Amino acid sequence: MTDYRDVNLANWNERAPAHAASPDYAVQRFLDDPAFLSKDVRFDRPLLGDISGLRGVHLQCHIGTDTVSLSRLGARMTGLDFSDKSLFEARRLATAAKADISFVQADVYDARDAVGDGFDLVYTGVGALCWLPNVSRWARTVASLLRPGGRLFIREGHPVLWSVDDERTDSVIALRYPYFEHEEPLIFNDEGTYVETDVAFTHNETHSWNHGIGEVVTAVLEAGMTLTGLVEHTTVPWDALPGKMRDTGGGHYQLVDRPERLPHSYTLQAVV
Repeated sequence: MTDYRDVNLANWNERAPAHAASPDYAVQRFLDDPAFLSKDVRFDRPLLGDISGLRGVHLQCHIGTDTVSLSRLGARMTGLDFSDKSLFEARRLATAAKADISFVQADVYDARDAVGDGFDLVYTGVGALCWLPNVSRWARTVASLLRPGGRLFIREGHPVLWSVDDERTDSVIALRYPYFEHEEPLIFNDEGTYVETDVAFTHNETHSWNHGIGEVVTAVLEAGMTLTGLVEHTTVPWDALPGKMRDTGGGHYQLVDRPERLPHSYTLQAVV
């Protein structure tokens, strides 16, 4: 596990410019429309509620589209990511969109040392926890960032969905990968990425982990936070099972056949 950060960093650094150029991240929409929000933040907004005036930090912010969106909802945002290429794109977007956001390069486990504490809101978006080998350490980091009464908001791909065999070409929904946190990483080699792009990549290896719902909840509680909400959703913001999903609108997908069979994503909230 000693090299998982280096392996994943090479993968994300190579993909960051392609993601910024992809229509799926809609960077140009942010520049054309000062009220435009990312599809993820639009989805999250009813559960987020009013965040105007809050001091927030977006962990694993990637190219910053969600960070800018949270800023447009009135929060005073800091974005953190370990990828310098992602943060280059994030800073460029924020500058062009006239969003006053500080972006900091650091590993998520080092966030407290990198950005300080006393935050009102810690936000983590879809596709973040799977890159971390230990969810308990992540939860302790989150708790250290928040002021008393501060809130964690996370929406993530559901660990059941992460467990499904996404390479089957028949109609069967079958579990293939670990549901629970596992010591050794899952190692994948994928020549593409999750957005539309014509770019050919060379750094295709990734190391990732799953974390069960019970493990995430327990980690949050043991870190001293109080759970205030846990909602499971029947959509996810990418085509997670090609050939088995349909676009429900706005880039959110669900199973075509009996979507109630599968939890697609979840939103968890907690306070210190």
